[in-house]
Amino acid sequence: MEENREDVSSAHTESLAVPQAGPGIMLLTTSMRLLYKDRRAWELCQQIIRCQDGKTANGVLPPAVASLVGQIRRILTVRTDPKDWEQIQLTRIVNTLQSSVLLCGTALIDQAKTETRILIVLSETGIGAWQDKVIVQAKERFHLTARETTVVQHLLKGWTNKEIANEMRLAEQTIKEYFKHISEKTSTTTRTGIAMTIIHSGLRHALATPSPPVMVPPMSGRPNELVASA
Repeated sequence: MEENREDVSSAHTESLAVPQAGPGIMLLTTSMRLLYKDRRAWELCQQIIRCQDGKTANGVLPPAVASLVGQIRRILTVRTDPKDWEQIQLTRIVNTLQSSVLLCGTALIDQAKTETRILIVLSETGIGAWQDKVIVQAKERFHLTARETTVVQHLLKGWTNKEIANEMRLAEQTIKEYFKHISEKTSTTTRTGIAMTIIHSGLRHALATPSPPVMVPPMSGRPNELVASA
């Protein structure tokens, strides 16, 4: 039932269907300990689990999600610079009985390299279906200009500065200046920080009925580790 498509993000993922709801978000440590999972992520995980004979990775993650997290962990052993992960995004599509679910994963590394988190975004309709809503909310909340909005739109596709410059027919230095202005408006310091701030802002408006996050309690007697099934 599962179809995999993994790539470093200069590729563009088209919408897979009419949008049903907003995306879900999960945050994990590099040891695969779940830190945060919102209600939508929980719903989509359950949807994937149902089409995979009820299998989970240690009772928490669908194998497809755990496998994607495992791949990110492997890349982190050789790609440790925060700037590397400004241009890396892994994607995977899982077909379920209701629809296809797009998994997007990347790593968030702080500038001091003392803390690394793995971000997984789950979307029932693909990046393109919810990106417009995220962009609209970001433009209004952060008072972005038309060109700054376009830059952010391309950033969420995973494009590099050079690719954005080529698309907008501007010098790469000009794009860097736009990012500087966007960073000031969003109170961030990196491209990854901008993307996460924009996503979080959009997520708050994307769900029709906001629900409290689902926090997974520690398993009795041992850490809450997620191990992908074979």
